[in-house]
Amino acid sequence: MKAKKRNWFAKLTDIFFRPKYFFSRIVADGKMEDAILKAFLWGLVGGIVVLIMDIVRGNPFTIFALFKSIIMYPVLAEFILFMTAGLMMMVSEITGGDRDWEIAVKGVASMFFVYPLALILNVLAFDCNSLLITSVIIDLYMLFLLYNIAVYCMHGKRVSVLFVLAVAAMLLACIYMSDYRQIWFIVKNINITLTCL
Repeated sequence: MKAKKRNWFAKLTDIFFRPKYFFSRIVADGKMEDAILKAFLWGLVGGIVVLIMDIVRGNPFTIFALFKSIIMYPVLAEFILFMTAGLMMMVSEITGGDRDWEIAVKGVASMFFVYPLALILNVLAFDCNSLLITSVIIDLYMLFLLYNIAVYCMHGKRVSVLFVLAVAAMLLACIYMSDYRQIWFIVKNINITLTCL
């Protein structure tokens, strides 16, 4: 048990401080189920933490709140996992990288520790500005992780990957500068977003 905890902590440390080392070690070994389970568990952790935070803040405990925390968040995590892995396959095709579905899923699943963190930060947002700041920080960090997956997991050409992600960053910037950001923020924190309208 202690060895697993140390291994888990070492992986998180590598992702933060040695992303090249961590992501270059991801290989296709036929154990994709572990990655899928990892995304589900991170979604469950995020949902439970959000539920606890809502109760502490005085929100009523309801069946819907429980359902959202233990069912909707983990299922959403799985949806995001496969959608993002599909996008990484497309990026790999464009940038001349490996087109391996298992590596794409494993690479994306390895960054799902951000999922509960993003949920918590979005719930903690107290006004429009704080929601905007946390949203931008999370989105930029996600782009950084996707760059590492595209280059070190899927071996895309660095310049091509930078170009594709620069286009993605520009699209995100356009969303933030347009009215569509309200839809993006509703997904993250509907209560704060509604007070901003």
